[in-house]
Amino acid sequence: MTNQPYGSYGSYGSYGGHGSYGAQEPHVPYQQPQSQPHVQPQAWPGQGYDDPYADQQHTQQWQGQTWETQMQPPVAAAPAAPPVQVPEPAPVGGGEPEPEYGPATLAGNARITDAQRARAEGRSPIIEPGMQPAVLTAVLGLLLAGGAALGTYALLVPLVVLQGVTAAGWFRLNGMWPARQGIALGFLGALVADAAMLLSDRSPGVLLGTLGVWVLLSLVLQLRSHADPDERMYGLMATVVAAALAIAAGGYLAADADAVVAGAVAVAAAMVVRALPVGTAASAVLALAAGAGAGYAVGGMSSEGALVGAGAAVCALIGHRVASYDYPSRFVHFTAGVALPLAAAGPVVYTLGRVLG
Repeated sequence: MTNQPYGSYGSYGSYGGHGSYGAQEPHVPYQQPQSQPHVQPQAWPGQGYDDPYADQQHTQQWQGQTWETQMQPPVAAAPAAPPVQVPEPAPVGGGEPEPEYGPATLAGNARITDAQRARAEGRSPIIEPGMQPAVLTAVLGLLLAGGAALGTYALLVPLVVLQGVTAAGWFRLNGMWPARQGIALGFLGALVADAAMLLSDRSPGVLLGTLGVWVLLSLVLQLRSHADPDERMYGLMATVVAAALAIAAGGYLAADADAVVAGAVAVAAAMVVRALPVGTAASAVLALAAGAGAGYAVGGMSSEGALVGAGAAVCALIGHRVASYDYPSRFVHFTAGVALPLAAAGPVVYTLGRVLG
């Protein structure tokens, strides 16, 4: 105990900070650590010795890594860009390899077609329809022959199918698809011709009259088009030919029943033989012989039937060749490849049947 009286601690009894308990620093909110000067606390009243906690009154200084520097990954330096290699110019003279791609253009590099590639490689650009379209042609030809044997209106059903497929196949063969307006116009011309023949007792003259009207109608429609002149001419020719082929198929309706039977069966036989995996020349000769033989067989074992069959087979081979032109698509084979052999034979069946009696 000290010799100081108790009363000297009276100011210490009130904890409100009014006593002489040293000069306490006021409370300051936490801020960024900054260096502050050392403040020596005041001694106790009446005492002359130093404060034993004076060394602990220094303001804390942040040394080393903080929380932010420990949690964030170090930033790696960006890798150096590889050096750009400039290609050496090609030597001038022969023996340079051809580039795989052409020069860059705004419209893109032009691609050659399959037909152009075939010609460049020395191959034929013609792909024939094959056996499946030939079988469909044979089925449709047999339906025409059976309908002709049953009567006019029975023949009309497969004939309308043939005319519709002909119009669609010709537009697709010319690369104009869907071309619904032209297909519908050609098919409508065929229907009008069929109806006119039924009303005129199957007079073949209405076929030419309908064709003339449809050519004029196609011309008027193309003149109203806003396409380029070249495109309008191309569309006009495609529409006229599609209508002509579809209307010409109506020759089966104008021909005698015996001629229709002989011609349709001849086309069916010729197309199946033509699709056999033999050489082109050999298959064409065999197809012609098969058509003549089929016409002779179903035509009452007569020379007239053989001639009708041979003529129908020749027209069928021409239609088959047209449908094979210039790498056509599979859809072309199942439309033009099926319909063109039968449609092309229609006028010949009528003509030979009327001439040979």
